[in-house]
Amino acid sequence: MSVPAPARSTYRHGDLRQALLEAGVEMARQGGPDAVVLREATRRAGVSPNAAYRHFADRDALVQAVSDTAQGLAADRMATALAAVEPTGSAPADARLRLRAVGTGYLQFAREEPGLFRAAFSVPHDLNEAMSVGKRGASGQTPFQTLAGVLDELAETGVLPPARRPGAELLAWSSVHGLGMLIIDGPLRGLDEATVEFATEHLLDLVDRGI
Repeated sequence: MSVPAPARSTYRHGDLRQALLEAGVEMARQGGPDAVVLREATRRAGVSPNAAYRHFADRDALVQAVSDTAQGLAADRMATALAAVEPTGSAPADARLRLRAVGTGYLQFAREEPGLFRAAFSVPHDLNEAMSVGKRGASGQTPFQTLAGVLDELAETGVLPPARRPGAELLAWSSVHGLGMLIIDGPLRGLDEATVEFATEHLLDLVDRGI
């Protein structure tokens, strides 16, 4: 006599895709995008492997969805840093502080969630995809759009000359992302906290002066 399978309580009816995605995000949090395995996601969700294919065609599709979610979480971290900026009463000064906050939030996300940072920005995307709806955080913006908005503020307040506004996102993003990767995966990963903070502050100074 066969024993009936226990009722699954891992996900609610209709929420299997979200359950699989959450499992994928946790795997990425622990080990980056390479750690995301579709079969393991189904095991964690409490369903058979075949059940996943109604929601994700293959592992690459799950990794892409995890990457989108991770980008949204990065945008949320940047938005949190922006919300902490205290107005000075000077629009140009505030815009500069907001640019710095965006970079700070981005680097904090890299250090706090290195697995998700890798998943967010190491999975192939083109620039148009980097601004797509699926990569938006709770603020309604992607990381790229958050940076672009602050650069627009700098241009509107006269800090950033109009001739230097086009493409400024690429310069600022490349600089800050490079430091983030060096800290979590490169030769800077062994630096002490004080040295990392020193590097962060001075890089943000360079971005502020250089764009």
